[in-house]
Amino acid sequence: MHRRPVLVLFTAAAVALSAAAPAAALDVPLANPGFESGADQEPAGWTETGARTAGFTEAGGHTGTTHLTHYAGTAYRITTSQTVTGLARGNHTLSVRVRSAGNQPDAYVGLRDCGGADQRAAVPRTGAEWVRLAVTARVGAGGRCTVTLHSDAEAGQWTNFDDVRLAATGSAPGTPLAITGADVSHVSKNEAYGAVYRGPGGARRDPFRLLAANHVDHIRLKVWVDPPDGYSDLDDVLAKARRAHAAGQELLIDFHYSDAWADPGKQNKPAAWAGLDFAGLRQALYDHTYATLHALRRQGTPADLAQIGNEINGGLLWPDGRWDNWDGLAALLTAGSTAVKAASPRTRVVLHLAEGGDNAGHRWWFDQATTRGVPFDVIAVSHYVYWHGSLGALQANLIDLSTRYGRPVLVAETAYGFTTAENDHQANIFNAGLAEAGGHPATPRGQADALRDILTVVAGVPGALGVFYWEPTWTAVPGAGWDPADPASGDGWENQALFDYRGYALPALAVFRRF
Repeated sequence: MHRRPVLVLFTAAAVALSAAAPAAALDVPLANPGFESGADQEPAGWTETGARTAGFTEAGGHTGTTHLTHYAGTAYRITTSQTVTGLARGNHTLSVRVRSAGNQPDAYVGLRDCGGADQRAAVPRTGAEWVRLAVTARVGAGGRCTVTLHSDAEAGQWTNFDDVRLAATGSAPGTPLAITGADVSHVSKNEAYGAVYRGPGGARRDPFRLLAANHVDHIRLKVWVDPPDGYSDLDDVLAKARRAHAAGQELLIDFHYSDAWADPGKQNKPAAWAGLDFAGLRQALYDHTYATLHALRRQGTPADLAQIGNEINGGLLWPDGRWDNWDGLAALLTAGSTAVKAASPRTRVVLHLAEGGDNAGHRWWFDQATTRGVPFDVIAVSHYVYWHGSLGALQANLIDLSTRYGRPVLVAETAYGFTTAENDHQANIFNAGLAEAGGHPATPRGQADALRDILTVVAGVPGALGVFYWEPTWTAVPGAGWDPADPASGDGWENQALFDYRGYALPALAVFRRF
């Protein structure tokens, strides 16, 4: 047995790690990058092919006075391009501001004919808000590359483009994210009640290895203190961590500090901690955090990241750590962060809020935390587009948080439905109304496009770490319901899994391969 550690508090300066500085960029001159000059029909410096009347400039740019639009009242295909010469050999990053109605058969910004592989970033559905897209290509000895803005669209679908920039950078080719992850906390319970996972061809597969084969490189696992059903406790987390490690995946450990679900609407203390005074509660949080991460490290599966609480907009361990008692909340968060570094010094401390588009709320929350010296390394948000607002609001918030607080950012939870049909007695959370709010149809293609869009938008945030999909393996199996205290409870999430009702992998799973 290891000796029980004594809680020691220290300041943020001792452990806070700022986001890695981006590689220096050297801008390449482009002709008319903001579409401010030339005829309306074909802006100066750019060439249009295909349905040329579908490309034109109009007022209302992201910056400046005009932008480029692709639009027609009938189905169309158009490419607006510019070839740049005299480039230095090496990697170059294209960034473009876009906004779009979305759901086109094929729309992208890209770099082609550069001497290496062509690279593209799909245009997401953004509505009225601009987002930044970024894609990197390798320029060869020829020193030339073609910037491409492409739309293959149905009647009435549109995309706006502005502020095109090309720069020599140290970024890797493609639209790389450091983390493409999935929260599979429920998978062990699902398998215990008979769940089976299959690849697209129907062969039965280990879910961890199937996710890894699709470039899901991180696994997120929640930890409950003393859950009634015995799942997501320490022993269960250790077993799943071994499976993730065997598949070559890193870990994000998600401390709920509860015996069941903790989220913005509830942050209930574990039963064993309910009678503790504040000093005892703080020590219990420290001990639980330390013991979990120490055990993971001891078995050779150390956590890459650890969340101190889950969706803690309203705080944790109510009422002692509620949002209206910030001194208490800060002390609890600091205890957890201190325990992380004591048990597993290389593990990065994450603070995680819901509502990823709420910049004002997040600024208020992190101002409170940083003012009180809470130590942390990474900012994480949940963002379900059908609940939490547009991808434009998400990206703007992530860029602002990263810049304001000097930490890298990630999306710790997202998901989308592939159907509105039910597969058990529990009503599904994602329904026709949420599909309408989300903007993508509740189909396998719609789910894949929704996942692609959020990955693309996060990849456009300078220095962003990545995205985790929430519970892609939580298919409906009798007995494996949501309530750990009620074996008769059902699954309200099965239509947002990345496996269909036969257990076959859906097209959205393969989207991770592009990042």
